[in-house]
Amino acid sequence: MFNHVVVGTNDLEKAKRFYDAVLGALGVAEGRSDHNERRRRYVYRTSTGTFYITQPIDGQPATCANGGTIGFSCKSADEVMNWHAAGLAHGGVSVEDPPGRRGAAPGGVYLAYLRDPDGNKLCAVYRVPA
Repeated sequence: MFNHVVVGTNDLEKAKRFYDAVLGALGVAEGRSDHNERRRRYVYRTSTGTFYITQPIDGQPATCANGGTIGFSCKSADEVMNWHAAGLAHGGVSVEDPPGRRGAAPGGVYLAYLRDPDGNKLCAVYRVPA
């Protein structure tokens, strides 16, 4: 359903260090510079989509989406925990409940939530087989 996600930042290099760590914990390669005269941004590409961090093109400060969450798919509960730890070590803040299993039904999900250094709300999700 989604082709790409873009988040704005007020400190591009700090955001890159954060996203290199949290996305690296999911096996995603380091962000690639995609700067030109109009914009400065980094790109993270996978076979399932593209994630961008950018300074706003309009020159206004970047703000986070109130009520918005960006979810990243994980292959295991351990990958969720590694993602969360990488985020905390690189300026992220844990939010919501502590990382762990949610849902009483067989299977359920294993989740962790972070706010990135600019306040964007992120989630790592592992869908536990029933």
